[in-house]
Parts: sequence; C-alpha cells; structure tokens
Amino acid sequence: MTEDKKRQTNESRIRKVTLAGLFANVILSVVKLVIGLAGNSQAVVADALHSFSDTSSDVVILFGVKYWSAPADECHPFGHQKIESFVTIGIGLILIGVAAGIGYNAIIALMVQDQQPAISWITFTAPLLSLVVKEVLFKITYRVGVETHSSSVKANAWHHRTDALSSLPVLVAVTASLINPGLAFLDQVGAIIVSVFIIKVGLDILISSIGELLDTSMSRRDIETVKQTITNTPGVLGVHKIRTRKLAGSFYMDLHLEVDGALTVAKGHDISEKVKDVLIRKNDRIIDVMVHLEPYPQHVAME
Repeated sequence: MTEDKKRQTNESRIRKVTLAGLFANVILSVVKLVIGLAGNSQAVVADALHSFSDTSSDVVILFGVKYWSAPADECHPFGHQKIESFVTIGIGLILIGVAAGIGYNAIIALMVQDQQPAISWITFTAPLLSLVVKEVLFKITYRVGVETHSSSVKANAWHHRTDALSSLPVLVAVTASLINPGLAFLDQVGAIIVSVFIIKVGLDILISSIGELLDTSMSRRDIETVKQTITNTPGVLGVHKIRTRKLAGSFYMDLHLEVDGALTVAKGHDISEKVKDVLIRKNDRIIDVMVHLEPYPQHVAME
C-alpha cells in the first residue's frame, strides 16, 4: 500500500469511528437527560451533561483529521502531523476540565448534603446503558487509534471510558438511594474518586503529546531492534548515529550506514534503499528514513 493510500485509509477509519462516537454521544445524552428528568435524579442529569461534553473531542477530531492527514507540501516538507499533537493536548485539557468540574461539584454537594427528592426506578437504566455503550465505544475507538497510530483517537477513546467510569458512581448512588435514601452520599464520594482518575488520564495524555512536540525519540529497545534489522541487511558493515524523532504517532529516522568503500555509488545507494525499505516494512510507525553512506574503513580510522 502506498503512503498516500495508507493516509487516506487511516483518515477514513478515523472519521467513521469518530462519527459513530459523536452519534452515540448525542443519542445517549438525550436518553439520559430524559430519564434523569423523568426520574427526579440530579445525578443522572449531570451524567447526561457529561456525556454531551464528550461530543467536543469528537468534533475536534473530525475537523482536525483533515489537516494533520494532509500530505507534505512546500511549506511543510515533513507533513502536518504535529497538528494532531495539538488536537490531543486539547482533548487532554477537556478531560482535566470536565474531571475538575465533576470533582468540585461532588465536594460541594458532599459538604452541603442537601435532601434529594425521591427518585424513580427508571433512573437505574440510564447509567447502566451508559456503561455498556461507552465501554463498547472505548474498545472500538482505541483499536482504531492503535492501528492508525493516532494519539488523538486513543485519547478520545479514553474520553469514552472516563464517561463510562463516571457513570459508575451514578449507578451506585441511584441503586443506594432506591434501597436506602440515607446512602445517597456515595454518589459524591464515587464522583470524587472517578474525577481523580480522569485527571490522571488527562495528565498522561498531555505529557505524551508534549513529548511529541519536543521530538521525543524511540525507546532504547526499539532502537536496538532497528540496529539489529540494519546490520542483518546484506551489504551493511556497520551503522551509527541513529536518530529518531516522533511526529504524532509516527517516527522520522536518519542514520549513518557503513558499507564497503570499494563499492560503486550505485551499489551503495541500492544497499541504503534496501535498508530503508526493510525498516519501513517491519515497523509501520517509521514513515521516512534518511541514510548517509560512509565507507567502512574510513569510519574505523576515524575511531
């Protein structure tokens, strides 16, 4: 598959899974809001608003994928993938903001401990439905994120899971309130715990995306694997100065390749192209390799 065809396929998959998530979020938000209002449950109404906030990351990705998937041009010879890192940072900030709001409201409610009106059994279905739908969305979206190496899609998948997790304290609170109204405070305790977890996920996403903007390299283990792949290529006598830099979910690489100094330029070029092809074929996260040829005896003398 050519690089352009691969880019188009990934963009199409990202759009489809994100549109599915957006549609599910809107429907789920409306259903939970109606059930929450009909069943007199403030927790379910708040959970509905949280689900609606998830649409923000879906919209950001739908608009952003068009730009970060654009091919390289004269002004951006290395492509536009860093736009994805900025999009992912935005999703991380949304997660932290939503979590902070949930935690703050839970702490205030726990301190005030207002009397809640009696709720209906119908409210039990809303958080249960949310748990199932959002966990399914998480698994589907995260798989697409992994397969397309999209950090923003994986971040959006975690946004789905945090919504599912935020429904847990709502489910506990609704169930507890139905059994014993005196246990309604569990809603606030659970919400505080979940908000801390969501903030942790948001911070992890931020740290990872900032690392991408700082051109973080491959791990040492991955570089050792790359070195082994290169040295096993026929005609290669040595390799050094391997440098990699992360661009969204992909890597650019440059290296110095040592070959027999008596080879013709054409033969040396053939070996370098073979190295480039095998690296990209064995690791689909590597999107380009710049090879600098050196005669092996010269390098040894310099050492």
